[in-house]
Amino acid sequence: MLKTFRIGGVHPPENKLSAAKNIEIFPLPETVTIPLSQHIGAPATAVVAKGDKVKVGQLIAKAGGFVSANIHSSVSGTVTAVDAVPDGGGVRKPAITIKVEGDDWEESIDRSSALMKECSLTPAEIIAKIANAGIVGMGGATFPTQVKLSVPAGKKAEFLIINGVECEPYLTSDHRVMLERGEEVLVGVRILARALGVEKAYIGIENNKPDAIEHMRSLAVAYGDVEIVPLKVKYPQGGEKQLIAAVTGRQVSSGGLPIDVGAVVQNVSTALAVYEAVQKNKPLFERVVTVTGKALTNPGNFRVRMGTSLRALIDHCGGLPEDTGKIINGGPMMGRAVANIDSPVTKGTSGVLLMRAAEAKRNEPDVCIKCAKCVSACPMGLEPFMLSKLGKLGMFPEMESYHVTDCIECGSCSFTCPASLPLLDYIRLGKAEVMKIIRARKS
Repeated sequence: MLKTFRIGGVHPPENKLSAAKNIEIFPLPETVTIPLSQHIGAPATAVVAKGDKVKVGQLIAKAGGFVSANIHSSVSGTVTAVDAVPDGGGVRKPAITIKVEGDDWEESIDRSSALMKECSLTPAEIIAKIANAGIVGMGGATFPTQVKLSVPAGKKAEFLIINGVECEPYLTSDHRVMLERGEEVLVGVRILARALGVEKAYIGIENNKPDAIEHMRSLAVAYGDVEIVPLKVKYPQGGEKQLIAAVTGRQVSSGGLPIDVGAVVQNVSTALAVYEAVQKNKPLFERVVTVTGKALTNPGNFRVRMGTSLRALIDHCGGLPEDTGKIINGGPMMGRAVANIDSPVTKGTSGVLLMRAAEAKRNEPDVCIKCAKCVSACPMGLEPFMLSKLGKLGMFPEMESYHVTDCIECGSCSFTCPASLPLLDYIRLGKAEVMKIIRARKS
């Protein structure tokens, strides 16, 4: 019997349009705009200035604190600006703009395709290499990986779980990474396990990817400490707490962290980036991005340099369809609508989704009929109808008492609501205010 998590969950249409499309190397753009904040935590601090020449893989911004990440140039050329530029939402944020002049890489990067399986580095040396390479969680959360591997005093990691679920509709980048870079992923998994000092790792993959399950299982035979775990298809199984529950049966308590039950969770693409950083001295300056949509001429999966504009991706895939109603950075459930398609690909960009106007249009909200479908759907066991009502009324202290900070913003409540209420909108609003209250209280 296939495993899954017990509480809540929904089944949105999968729409994996690009699942059979091999990863293509995306052409170099003429310029890149590389934001200084591509991660949770403090923005990085630029260490280059206008007029500087840079190479591919060169450090251009240094981590701005413990929870932060280094940023490296994805191209070679001349820095033309270190200034604030509009992000996907139109908000101006610090970034480095580079004019592309060739493709000259740092000499320390091993560009060969030869697999390097053995790693004799100590855990501290592995974590240092990961930090230097600027690796973050590539499933969308973008939490700096070196911080996640630094287990707090008094806690102990018992096992590593690799997220190969990719439960978000439309997205297929992790799927293709497992099929095309599977053995490098497995070496990355072993390196992560070594860094944590654990002897067992699991890779969770939903059963709608039978080719990935079969392929990874065949490769994992040579990696006895790595187990492939097929999972029943259910959204949002890629959430850390849901994945832990599905794979191990352990439940992370309210307000708790995965490490509280002995788990550390990393994404499949993160494991690949770890392999490249530790074994090939390659910083994180490119990633696989799914570009997709029902009206798109040529959806696909592309290995893209950070800082490439979303516009360039869309143009490469046939251009913006006339009936496009919304462009989303990510998937339809947890992704964010993009107002500026000249904004760049970042470390957290797993996909770009173009939705038709009819698909993107929200129904007019009706009145709540007290059906409690949102409660049944919530994977965190919360009461979305109540949290949404409190958020709408600005009753933020009350929202805290209803555990709004446990919300993972998966959108299952809004998806299942028969009254088309914008439940998540008000919950997100209230959660942000509650987090401000908590930070002020701690300070």
